[in-house]
Amino acid sequence: MAFARTCSVALVGVDGVVVEVQADLEPGLAAFSLVGLADKALLEARDRVRAAVSNSGEKWPLRKLTVGLTPASVPKSGSGYDLAVACAVLAAAERLDPASIDGLLIIGELGLDGRVRPVRGVLPAVLAAADAGYRQIVVAEQTAAEAKLVPGVSVLGVRSLRQLIAILTDAPVPDEPPDQPTGRPDSSFAGLLLPGLGVRDLTSERAVRPDLADVAGQYEARRALEIAAAGGHHIYLKGPPGAGKTMLAERLPALLPPLTPTEALEVTAIHSVAGLLPPDRPLIDTPPYCAPHHSTTMPAIVGGGTGLPRPGAVSLAHRGVLFLDEAPEFPVRVLDALRQPLESGEVMIARAAGSMRLPARFLLCLAANPCPCGRYSLRGEGCECTPVMVNRYQARLSGPLLDRVDLQVQVTGVTKAELMQQGGRAESTATVAARVLEARARAAARLADTPWRTNAEVPGHELRTRWQLAPGALADAERDLDRGLLTARGLDRVLRVAWTVADLAGRDRPHRSDLQSALTLRTGVQRAARPTDRRNDPLYPYDETDAGTGPDGGF
Repeated sequence: MAFARTCSVALVGVDGVVVEVQADLEPGLAAFSLVGLADKALLEARDRVRAAVSNSGEKWPLRKLTVGLTPASVPKSGSGYDLAVACAVLAAAERLDPASIDGLLIIGELGLDGRVRPVRGVLPAVLAAADAGYRQIVVAEQTAAEAKLVPGVSVLGVRSLRQLIAILTDAPVPDEPPDQPTGRPDSSFAGLLLPGLGVRDLTSERAVRPDLADVAGQYEARRALEIAAAGGHHIYLKGPPGAGKTMLAERLPALLPPLTPTEALEVTAIHSVAGLLPPDRPLIDTPPYCAPHHSTTMPAIVGGGTGLPRPGAVSLAHRGVLFLDEAPEFPVRVLDALRQPLESGEVMIARAAGSMRLPARFLLCLAANPCPCGRYSLRGEGCECTPVMVNRYQARLSGPLLDRVDLQVQVTGVTKAELMQQGGRAESTATVAARVLEARARAAARLADTPWRTNAEVPGHELRTRWQLAPGALADAERDLDRGLLTARGLDRVLRVAWTVADLAGRDRPHRSDLQSALTLRTGVQRAARPTDRRNDPLYPYDETDAGTGPDGGF
């Protein structure tokens, strides 16, 4: 009897489990059995591995062969075990020294010609291997850069099984021509599995970066975007067609700070599992932007699919922006499914084959017309919709969902004067992003000894006890709470927004004017007559006693 083993990784969502690949050869009729809760794609590895070994110039052992994947209780899917199975079989057949592969962790798909093909999920797999103590990793050459993002591991990228055999036996390494580029692993299939997700990189060097300076007018909406970015608050933009809702939303990701190294690995791991990692950019270090079409299904938004679930739009937008344009056009089930990840920052998916946790801490941006025709206003001018149609359309965004959205902003159409005069004078994205970065730094310093990073993450009871406001600051919010205009959850979110407004203004804690600003942004009810001077604008609170603040520069 001949026995050999090596290791690979099984992915459960974005978490990895180290799998031991064992090969056992015994006398008997030639047969190849693969056991260990494998799916159909993995069972097909028997044919791929046999052809790859033969086409690499090696002799296939004509004995009874059993390959086991342990732990057997963990579901295993995909073709990423092919290379590990081939090495274990060759070691059991004494073509390789079993000791040479015992400490390796091997990930890769095999083509029938023996070439090593890339697979999705290499980064989370290598992260799991590093956590388990493995330091020598073998992957396809195309995914070597992705694997090398993990510190403390030695990565070997190979083009073919023949190359790996030569390296393990200290033989001359054959010069294999590079594989023809065909995109990321499973990238085309991912597009079929998750249609219409609209994952776009609006902050890369190659992308045309939308700039806030291009937006004419929209004084309140621009300010709301700044507050949303500074505190990580969800935002709802409502207004007629052509008012600039989509234009504003596309400029939101660039206002967010760059991802930290830990966050970048989280985001990259999710996109790697989904097969959507850009081929020339192994590390995603800027906030992602995901804008799914309103026809997108529930599994594509939340995550799911046949077998073990795949990340959906809420996970692909992790640490970035999820933009739902024409939000009332989405199925109600899909919209209501957002309520859990909006609260917890993660999504739990249960299937017969297993359950998993997927990260989903995103900034939600909703955009909607006021009615089906889009021309509804307080006076109803030009609107062809009946009151029943308007109410039914607006009711598609449920109260519990909107209660979780911190900022609700009315976007009005720009005037001719704003279009003609505003050009070139509006603040740029870089200017606003600098203020956002300063506000984030103030919040991070205040939350340094807590598990939270942004104001939007802080629980309400902590805001009411640990960071109490001055007496009387909550008078307006308490009045709205008593009148039923504000829920308990809404009060917590008003407090969070008030802290963000104070951080942007450079204050140590919110004043009553900051609470008024937060209430206005949530309810749309102006707390005072619309002023002409920013000094008295509740959206731009200004206190004469505060040094360093004033009506200029946005405060």
